[in-house]
Amino acid sequence: MTLFAEYGIRCEALPLVEVADAVPEAEMTVEMHPNGDGYRLFVVHLTAGPIEDVEAAFESAGFVGEYSLIGAVGDRRRYKIAPGVSMEGQLGDAVDDLDDLRALAATDFLMEEIRVTRTGWVQAGWFADRDVLERFRAFWQRNGGFRLRRLSREADPAAPADGLTDCQREALLTARDMGYFEVPRTASLGDVADELGITASSLSERLRRAQDRLVERAIETPINARTAESQR
Repeated sequence: MTLFAEYGIRCEALPLVEVADAVPEAEMTVEMHPNGDGYRLFVVHLTAGPIEDVEAAFESAGFVGEYSLIGAVGDRRRYKIAPGVSMEGQLGDAVDDLDDLRALAATDFLMEEIRVTRTGWVQAGWFADRDVLERFRAFWQRNGGFRLRRLSREADPAAPADGLTDCQREALLTARDMGYFEVPRTASLGDVADELGITASSLSERLRRAQDRLVERAIETPINARTAESQR
């Protein structure tokens, strides 16, 4: 049965992680496109963060060969990046078997989103079955870390009705999984922020906004239900 999964990969050698580490305020998603010489072109969507600092980080990143701005709307930017090294050159010393990594690319999966963090990537996509997802989990568990954040068989798992942004939902799920909400706590705010690759102050703001939204939804629902009932 087809599955939709969102999961975090801990691997600091993944492309553009050094940019996210240099500019933690940046929010970047990535698309990868093959080109004629066997390399992949990267399209980076920048939706938050100081533009000048991100471009300076591109300049100093070993992975970035060339980059160009290909679109801008308000504070949003879209860049095309031609890698300065191959994926083998980028990841060769960080993974135990490059052939296994290539084999993953040939499995029955469809990636919908890649978000770059200070410690790795957060990926979301469709998998033909649980065995394919398990291959991804096993590989990355051996090579840094794998944390499943969401698993669904729903028709549209990317559009839940809780009113949260993706970043807010990720912050809540990670904090819960690490024990931040337990009594007593088994993880600090700093621990969770490090896992997400953001600052503790940014995490605190995301959690507050997410909790406020959930409380608002919880209060609105019964009121809306009573209103609908009274109008029948």
